[in-house]
Amino acid sequence: MASPAAAHTVEQVLEAKRDGKALSASQIAWFVDAVVDERVSRAQAAAFLAFVMVRGMERDETVALTLAMRDSGQVMRWQVDGPIVDKHSTGGVGDKVSLVLAPLWAELGFRVPMISGRGLGHTGGTLDKLEAIPGFRTDLPIERLQSVLAEVGCFMNGQTAELAPADRLLYALRNETSTVPSIPLITASILSKKLAEGLDELSLDVKFGRGAFMQSRPAAQQLADSLVQVGQGAGVRTRALLSPMHAPLGMTIGNALEVEEAVACLKGQGPAELAELTCALIGRDEAEVQRARTLLDSGAAYERWCRMVRAHGGDPHAPLLGGGCSTHDVLADRQGEVEALDALDLGRAAFELGAGRRQAGEAVHPGVGLRLHVRVGDRVQAGQPLLTVYHADRGLQTALTLIGAAIRLR
Repeated sequence: MASPAAAHTVEQVLEAKRDGKALSASQIAWFVDAVVDERVSRAQAAAFLAFVMVRGMERDETVALTLAMRDSGQVMRWQVDGPIVDKHSTGGVGDKVSLVLAPLWAELGFRVPMISGRGLGHTGGTLDKLEAIPGFRTDLPIERLQSVLAEVGCFMNGQTAELAPADRLLYALRNETSTVPSIPLITASILSKKLAEGLDELSLDVKFGRGAFMQSRPAAQQLADSLVQVGQGAGVRTRALLSPMHAPLGMTIGNALEVEEAVACLKGQGPAELAELTCALIGRDEAEVQRARTLLDSGAAYERWCRMVRAHGGDPHAPLLGGGCSTHDVLADRQGEVEALDALDLGRAAFELGAGRRQAGEAVHPGVGLRLHVRVGDRVQAGQPLLTVYHADRGLQTALTLIGAAIRLR
């Protein structure tokens, strides 16, 4: 918990932000502490969010908010040597970069304490993908995580209740008060959780396009700039990469299907765009990018992946969960060139099949999803398979309608 030196009142904080004045770090720390301790009512917390949405925050205010939210709970300290690094993606369709990046980064000599989340809506979640591996636990206790990080160099675990509790409280209110799009609030939400991991460096993948949270490139650039400035201001070396999300990343959408593709990439056999984005997020300069790419192409990081999976209780060589799904091929109705593979509609199609969830706590089906056979720009013939749908007697017709809208030929 934060322990600001000066005492403040809710009225002082709210009135200052309502009137467009910059809050001090002490005021912000006091307010966040009061939110967690329930000395601030839900209505007052909602008013604060609304005033930030309308009035904005200066960089130093956002740094103070991020640090106060980080310090509202446990901040991890790792008993390991080597740079401690992680990445965050703003979310996309078919985005399995984390599965490749963590073991590759560890193979390069870094330590990667990756705290991940679950999917909601049309974007997938890293934990849901990992839980398609038989036996894989995403709820390892901190003592076990310490040893896994020391022995393996990376782990991929779920968020604990002790990590940035202020963010959970404020995020729920942001959904209720339509203040989710606020750049300072997004920035503080993302970074408070990541900085609680005790990082030295953070790499950010800020996506833009139809399948992304930020659909326009200028909006994504604004968020990336804020994240980098605040991350650096909080004492963590931070860099951001903008990446398009007009079409899915790679050739698969769905939990087990994406694990399969990530493993192929770790063996040096995955889609080029997945390998390129992963290495770009790792490399601080062109030499590091090339070093990462050479190592990835060699397949050396695959053994690190297997060690990590076993450390989490999983079997890296067992068949993935969700097998036995029925398949349906979507064929080209004429010859032409693939003009679009709309990420949003394809993500929604996988969601309708059961790959995603409408609300937290819902189960997902590990085996359903889509396997693409073409990319934008490919020439196709009439009757050629464009993608294969893996389904389990749920949502097939709705998914096919969305797929029909997603794939355009010219």
